[in-house]
This record gives sequence, C-alpha cells and structure tokens, in this order.
Amino acid sequence: MNIHELPMMIFTIAAQMCVGAFVVLGVIQVVAARRYGKDAIDKVTDPALYAIGPVMVFGLVASMFHMNDVTNTLNVIRHVDSSWLSREILFGSGFAGLGFLFAAAQWFKWGTTRLRQALALATAAVGLGLVFSMSMIYYSLVTVPAWHTWATPAQFFTTAFLLGALAVGAALTGTVMWRRRAAEQAGTQVTTDPRAVGLLTSSLKGIGVAAVALLGVEFLIIPLHVSALSAAGGAAAESAAVFSGAWFVARLVLVFLGAGLLAVFLFRHASTKSSPRTLAVLATTAFALVLVGEFIGRSQFYDSMIRIGM
Repeated sequence: MNIHELPMMIFTIAAQMCVGAFVVLGVIQVVAARRYGKDAIDKVTDPALYAIGPVMVFGLVASMFHMNDVTNTLNVIRHVDSSWLSREILFGSGFAGLGFLFAAAQWFKWGTTRLRQALALATAAVGLGLVFSMSMIYYSLVTVPAWHTWATPAQFFTTAFLLGALAVGAALTGTVMWRRRAAEQAGTQVTTDPRAVGLLTSSLKGIGVAAVALLGVEFLIIPLHVSALSAAGGAAAESAAVFSGAWFVARLVLVFLGAGLLAVFLFRHASTKSSPRTLAVLATTAFALVLVGEFIGRSQFYDSMIRIGM
C-alpha cells in the first residue's frame, strides 16, 4: 500500500465520509419528519451528527502533514480564484465551521427549526463543494491519465455516500447499544420509544438499500475506468496495471461483503423485533469492511499517478 500518501488518504476518505454522513442524516430528517416527529428524529440522529465534527477535524489535521511544513497552508489559501487546492481548503474549513455551528445549534436548540434546517442545507452544500473541489484537484492534472477522467469525481462521490451511509448505520446502532449498556450499569430500566425504534429500523433499511445501489455504481465505475485506461495505451495502460493483483481483489471482496452481503442482511433483519446487538454487529462490520476496502482503493488511486512524458 502507498504509505507515503497516508495523510492524504486519511484526509480524503475522512472528509468524504463526513460529507456523505451529513447528507444521509439530512435525508433521514426530511423523509422521516412527518411520520416519526421531530423529537424522535433528534433523539436517534443527533449522536451521529455530533460524531462528524471530530472525524472531520482529524482529517483536516492529517492533511497538513502532507505539506511537510504546516505553515504552508496559509500560502495555499491565497489563490482561491485559480487553485482547486485553495478551494478545497476553503470548502473544507467552511464545512467544518458550519457543521460545528449546526451541531451547537442542535445541542442548545438555538433559533427556530426552519433556521436550523437552512443552516443544515448550507452546510451540506458546502460539503458537496468540498468533495467536488477535492476531485478536481486530481482531475485537472491532464498529464496523469488515471486521474484526468470522469471516474475521479464519480468515485469520490460514490465513496462519500457509501461510507457516509454505512457510518450513519453504525453510529445509530452503536448509540442504541451504548444507551442500553449505560442504563444497565446504572441499574435503571431500559425504556424504548416506539417511534425512535421505528425510525431506527426504517433508517437501517434505507441504508441497506442505498449501500447495495452504491455498490452497483462503484462496480460499474471500476471496470469502465480500467478498461478505458487499458485501451488508451502508453502511460494510461501502465497505470491500469495498478488496478490488479491481490490488493485489488481484496478491495473488491471487502466492499462486496460490506456493502453487498451484510447490507442485505441488515435490510432483512431491521425490524422493531430485532436484537439491537445483532443490528449493531451487522452495521458496524459492514462499515468496517467497506472502510478498509476504500482505503485500499484510495492507496491504488495514488499508486496510479503515472505521468505522460517526463
């Protein structure tokens, strides 16, 4: 694996996952608002929301080590009008800042519900701008055939929504398990809100369906990308050879197991009568497998940087 690019692997995957998770939580809020009520939605989704911030900050900190001298960050942001890297930093900082503001507004219940929804929409838009800017940094390098292709933004957005959805599933089920354990340790009776349970199971079913659909998209992008590189010849064909071998197979297997088989099991087992532990194990394992698979894929992405000419 490409250890040299580890800071950028951590940053790109963490940031994309955070954006995807925020959008998925927003979709859950919108779709479930009328059926389950605001209180049940906040109770189920807020813990997952609060986890996004630390992960995003961790990714931003990791990205600074790619520059060797972290003070160079101040120089990078001076060229927003011409540099996708500057735009990436601007959108990344904006997403982190707006996300923190929205999380604080949710925690302290600042403003009206409409105002918080508007803030959430702005945060999601900035986050999507971050993923797009991130992909354009690599797409704009015309001398790197493996990056200068439609597959780069397509894969980045697919990774964002796939990891984001599975991360939300793991966070939702993990929160239920944590609350039950805390209640048991305190010696108090475990109480369940029927609406919250219904929202949780419905969300997990939706996440299972989304994961399978996104798996199909990813398994369509990969062969089209590799075949196009192979047909182009030269440096492109040489970079296509990177997407082969044991690591490539391991990536496909891990993503298929996590986003395919386990997502199907998650969909089938998600019901109000299901064991919370079973749901937590399925959701967390699916997320972990896909996360490892996406790390392998991102490592091969950087390995494919074979330039045309000198």
